[in-house]
Amino acid sequence: MEIKGWFTRKRVIFLSLFFVLVLIAKQINFSSVIGAENQAFTLYQFFGPTAGAFLGPIFGGIAVLFAQLADIIIFDKAFTLLNLLRFLPMVFAVIYFASKKKYVGVIVPLMCMFLFIVHPVGREAWIFSLYWLIPILSSLWPKRLLLLRSLGATFTAHAIGSVIWLYTVPMEAGQWLALIPVVAYERILFGMGIAGSYVVFNTVLDYLVEKFKIDLPFKEVILSKRYNLLRLFN
Repeated sequence: MEIKGWFTRKRVIFLSLFFVLVLIAKQINFSSVIGAENQAFTLYQFFGPTAGAFLGPIFGGIAVLFAQLADIIIFDKAFTLLNLLRFLPMVFAVIYFASKKKYVGVIVPLMCMFLFIVHPVGREAWIFSLYWLIPILSSLWPKRLLLLRSLGATFTAHAIGSVIWLYTVPMEAGQWLALIPVVAYERILFGMGIAGSYVVFNTVLDYLVEKFKIDLPFKEVILSKRYNLLRLFN
């Protein structure tokens, strides 16, 4: 298929709406990133991976990639290598959340564990990388449970982000070990947020499609009746 055929008018509209939501969410800080000034996790972490569920891994990845790039350009943020590398965690979280292929959820965390442990500092804090067994186990779980998939997505992002941080930002092993309880708190909240936002988005989009029959990009969006809250009241 030609590239032009991928970007239909409806997909472009949906991606544009997603961009706006991302730009707003990335201005709302949730918690600071340890080891760097003026860096923070934002509201974006609570719903970013859901783009893959609605648009598929390819278009979802494209959506978050360009949305993050737009955030840097529009808000005149520093165009540094580190900021560009920070695009990768969410892109892979989107792919994890959307993909039905188990090997996708296994290979990336395993590679991150290897890269973390072979680093001199990471070797002393190897226990930190055990968090990345979560996306592996979630991917191998017989049933695709939403909360497990959400936790798998956020810990995939965490794995990639941590490896990038390890190789670019000087931190001691003790600092990594001290982050273990903080990571548990943050990632559980992120996982719950991803699952919750997916249910909300799915419910709203499905309602608009079924109720108003409006001609918007939602025809090309992957919806799931299973996660429609309105069915509980029918």
